[in-house]
Amino acid sequence: MIYWAPLLHFYQPPGQLHEVLRRVCDESYRALIEVFREHPHARATFNINGVLTEMLWENGFDDVIDGLRELGEGGQVEFVGSGKYHPILPLIPEEERRRQIQRNFVTNNYFLGDRYSPKGFFPPEMCYSKDIVDSIAESGHQWVIMSGVACPAGWPMDVIYEVESKKGKLAVFFRDDILSNKISFHNIDGPGFIDHLKGLQGHRNGDVYVVTAQDAETFGHHIKDWETVFLAEVYDALGEEEPLAALSTASAQPRLAAAGQHRTLFNYQAETESTEIEAVTISQLIGIFPRGPVVEPKASSWSATIEDINAGNPYPLWNTPGHELHRLQWEHIQICLELMESAQRSSDNDTSKNFAGIARVLMDRALHSCQFWWASKRPMWDINMINRGLSQQEEVVINAYKSIESSGAPNTIKREGYYRVVASRDIRAKITDQLFRG
Repeated sequence: MIYWAPLLHFYQPPGQLHEVLRRVCDESYRALIEVFREHPHARATFNINGVLTEMLWENGFDDVIDGLRELGEGGQVEFVGSGKYHPILPLIPEEERRRQIQRNFVTNNYFLGDRYSPKGFFPPEMCYSKDIVDSIAESGHQWVIMSGVACPAGWPMDVIYEVESKKGKLAVFFRDDILSNKISFHNIDGPGFIDHLKGLQGHRNGDVYVVTAQDAETFGHHIKDWETVFLAEVYDALGEEEPLAALSTASAQPRLAAAGQHRTLFNYQAETESTEIEAVTISQLIGIFPRGPVVEPKASSWSATIEDINAGNPYPLWNTPGHELHRLQWEHIQICLELMESAQRSSDNDTSKNFAGIARVLMDRALHSCQFWWASKRPMWDINMINRGLSQQEEVVINAYKSIESSGAPNTIKREGYYRVVASRDIRAKITDQLFRG
């Protein structure tokens, strides 16, 4: 048996324009939900960041939330955990990591119901370092997914590697980067995908698995009709029998023998095949394949190449060494964090506590990854998304300093706060100059 475990990642940045969000819902999210409704045998793993779930509700797209909840309640999809505002987890402090993970759970559990009880974890942009493992494990997750480029050992097809944490071991799944990118960039069709999967079994004696992952927006928004031309066609090919993962191997074989045939894959095939393919959730793989050794994956992301990693650049679209704009952005983030933390410590009356609370909430949003991605010029560049992120950070600075200034903190603390405000102004000016020149 060949087990295919697809993961779809739903995300839009905080402050996304209503019209853009509406178009994404029309072209992608609603279309994907319909594909799964029309293929009740289809299985997949979904990540939706809490910021998007909230924006869907705030913008009146409740039907998308209802559709996702319906798929979860029906058992067709499993949901995984992440950071609410899609931060680059290895690049933010541990306290912020834990907060983002917890807030993501609270938000999605509220909108998606009890079926949102994630076993797995999707680090935003699959940005991984061993520093994030403890916060993932301590929040109750049992496995984590990362890019295939992070794999430090033989490629796992019939065994599941593990990573160590203070809470014990986490299962780790590596995305097949090559196959996933072929899907994402329209470089493979449905029959070619099935043929590729069938060829995997020749590398092992017995059952094998493959994990693919890409943005949900790939289907219908980035590539017109791709949810039908590719995804629905693949699910059509897998047939509509009861998923075999729900059966033991011993019980599945007699049923197939009694039926007198195996599932046919594509209509173009003249004969039935003995090679079977089943779509499953990633968590189902844990009940099928044995655990392997503990490994130490490489710091990486799903946009990093081997050359990037060897050059000490595991997060090239978000924090490239020597990239001046990235350096300025992260320097400004650090000032925001320091001011926000000072406000939290200093607030001692209603006014200062109010401003400190506002700064705390705004800081969560200000950590989103898109502002760095669009600054990377690899190859994309968007001054508006960069400036929007900078504006969100500026709001943190304003509210945090107002909290400090209106508190009973010593003058030394207030002066330190003001010096950070001045430094913030200088960095913002330098970033703005970069935008004008870019």
